[in-house]
This record gives sequence, C-alpha cells and structure tokens, in this order.
Amino acid sequence: MTDHDRAPIRAFESSLPMALLTAREAAMGHFRPLLAEHDLTEQQWRVLRALDAAPNAVDVKALIEATTLLAPSLTRILANFEERDLIDRTVDPADQRRSIIRLSKLGHALVAKVAPNSEAIYAMIETQFGAARLDALMTELRDLAAAIHQTDEATP
Repeated sequence: MTDHDRAPIRAFESSLPMALLTAREAAMGHFRPLLAEHDLTEQQWRVLRALDAAPNAVDVKALIEATTLLAPSLTRILANFEERDLIDRTVDPADQRRSIIRLSKLGHALVAKVAPNSEAIYAMIETQFGAARLDALMTELRDLAAAIHQTDEATP
C-alpha cells in the first residue's frame, strides 16, 4: 500500500480518542489493583464516587449522567450494590416510577476505606506529572467535553 492508497485521515498517533484511551489506561493501571482488592470494578467505583459526592439522594437518570454509564449497566451495578447492602433505594414519593438512591452506611464505609489508597495514587501521579499540570489537564478535559457537548446540541 502506498501513501496514495491511504485514507485522508489524520495520523493514528494524532487521534484524540486514542490519546485519551492511552492516558486512561495508564492511569487506570494504577487504580485497578486497588479496586480489585475491594471487589470493585471501575464502573462500580464510578457509581460509588458519584453517590458519595452527591449532597442528597439521586435518581437513576442523574447517576447515568454523572457516571456516563448506560442504563442496563447501571441497573446491574445497583442490583449488585443492593445485594451487598452498599446502597439504600427508595421509591420517589412524588413519582412512584422513580427510584431514589443513596449510599448506605456500609457504602460510605467502603468509600472511606478505599479513599486513602486512591488519594495515594493521585499523589503519585501528581508527583510524576506535576500537580499544576494535572490541574490544568483536568480543566482542559472538562472544557473539551463542554465544547463537544455544545457542538452536539447545536447539530440537528
């Protein structure tokens, strides 16, 4: 195959999705063993963190938005968490079709148990990459997501 046969597309090493995935895998490689020690998947940890960060109980729709999980995946995770007594689920008195989710005492205890080691991993990443650079990267990633969402909403 010659260069003329190649599709007119940016170089693979310049692919934004690949760069994001590569960085994600580099970071998650440090977090996965910690989560496995506590019988948690990455997605389950996302849900626990979202519930822990929420000032009040949340509905499933809010959890989907916060965690970027698909509804069937979140449904399985919530069922698992109920079996493990990590969450309390109640019916919304204003809308019987909605479930309201909050961490149970056991759920809060699990987050508190994992948190120090998670923060140690963040400290290691900050040491290797630089705290200011990591903060700037987080800001840029949030800005990128917001810009893409705005473009998506403007596109018919």
